[in-house]
Amino acid sequence: MGETTLRWSTELDAEVARAVRELLERASAEDGVAPVSEQAVLSLVATDSGAEHLVALRDGVVAGYANLVAAHGEHPAMAEVAVDPAARNHGIGAELVSAVLTKGGSAARVWAHGNRPAAQALAARLGLRVARELWQMRRPLATPELPELVVPGDNALRTYEGAADDAELLRVNNAAFAWHPEQGGWTERDIAVRREESWFDPKGLFIAVDPADPDRILGFHWTKVHYEENPPVGEVYVVGIDPAAQGRGLGRLLTLAGLRYLRERELPEVLLYTEADNTAAVHTYTRLGFEPSHIDVAYSAAD
Repeated sequence: MGETTLRWSTELDAEVARAVRELLERASAEDGVAPVSEQAVLSLVATDSGAEHLVALRDGVVAGYANLVAAHGEHPAMAEVAVDPAARNHGIGAELVSAVLTKGGSAARVWAHGNRPAAQALAARLGLRVARELWQMRRPLATPELPELVVPGDNALRTYEGAADDAELLRVNNAAFAWHPEQGGWTERDIAVRREESWFDPKGLFIAVDPADPDRILGFHWTKVHYEENPPVGEVYVVGIDPAAQGRGLGRLLTLAGLRYLRERELPEVLLYTEADNTAAVHTYTRLGFEPSHIDVAYSAAD
């Protein structure tokens, strides 16, 4: 193979986007973990995702890919990188990581999903440090037994009723995750794109309201099913609680409602992602039977 050529763009044409998606599928099959997030995959065909794309070409073939979301507010730039298994050990990963960290600024971070040994070795070679840890936690749905779902009288549960819920969902999501680099800046399009995905099920999006003010959402739990896995696996996709409604036990209540729903779908297992330093969430999920499965690590340049 010849020299690597790196090309930045704010929008990929259809042919390159397809080649990148196929590369990501090969990397996922090889490594046993998706190399980039759902957000990055969706940005491949979006025209207003806010992401920048860096494609590595060798001999005119797409051999690597990086996705960069610029810094916004207090949140640093975040990047994700993947290299085609057939093109590894040629320094492409190092070139992509160096390029995104340079363009993203001094505080930029790059994800290593699964933090595999190759990623750890590359981080050490480039002198990077661990800046953030995201845990994937899992539990079987059959055992241990799930607690009974008891809804207190000052709360009511229902499921998604359509686009009329979107404004309130956005308000709660962006208030609950104002601190979160990826989740906190959702727009109506972020919900609409996911609603159009084949996995979307309105019966799997649980909403908590106050019976005295049913139009105001207090919190929600959006579940998801990964049909691409064999057998399919459920996910606690997003649990968001309005900060003004904290202390009402809604996080546990909504999580439990979604878990019982996924169990009724006869799925064998469920997963979720949580920040390693979010002690309240880790405590809640541990009490519900979840255990750490693997760790995603965000690396940044050393101080």
